Amino acid sequence: MKLALFDCDGTIVDSAAVIHACMERTFDDFGMARPALSHTKSIIGLTLDIAIARMLDRPVDPEVAAMTARYKEHFMLHRQNGGALEPAYDGLLPLISALAARDDVILGVVTGKSRRGLDAILAHHGITGLFFTTRTADDCPSKPHPAMVLECCAEAGIDPERTTVIGDAVYDMQMAVSAGARAVGVSWGYGPVEALRAAGAHHVVDHADEIATLI
Repeated sequence: MKLALFDCDGTIVDSAAVIHACMERTFDDFGMARPALSHTKSIIGLTLDIAIARMLDRPVDPEVAAMTARYKEHFMLHRQNGGALEPAYDGLLPLISALAARDDVILGVVTGKSRRGLDAILAHHGITGLFFTTRTADDCPSKPHPAMVLECCAEAGIDPERTTVIGDAVYDMQMAVSAGARAVGVSWGYGPVEALRAAGAHHVVDHADEIATLI
């Protein structure tokens, strides 16, 4: 058996627009200059408090904690007011369905999103039941710490050496390498391809169907 662990934001779904809008509102509320979209994209994948702290180039302090709470409020308002859920990238839903149907593959998700956020996305796209194991920012230390991968491996009973992590960020690649898993980068997300390779990606793919041949 093999284990395939997917990142969510920037890999399965395109969430940059929603995340950036909530980040802009949060920075506005604290009287700070709005971040550029490229800056927001650079931290997608990290646990939220660490992401905001990195954007401000400072440690997680009380103000960062307050900004984290405010961001979550804006995100919940977006959901409650009927804001669009993040669309899936081309080919990802068929790929996930095809992999889930294989007898030799177990699927999981490793994400910096909250448990509530991940559950909402998986349910919206009708793929909740296809993932055997999931880890979120509520469960483990932030990427690139290897805990998400190692805990999913332990739950599935599959060694890291037989595990593939698929993601769009350098944090995904670093996490995979640190855990002893294979790292597959995707070019359609938010991390530059060159940065993915420099972070240890064993492969970088341009199309979803390439992933199936690597697993």
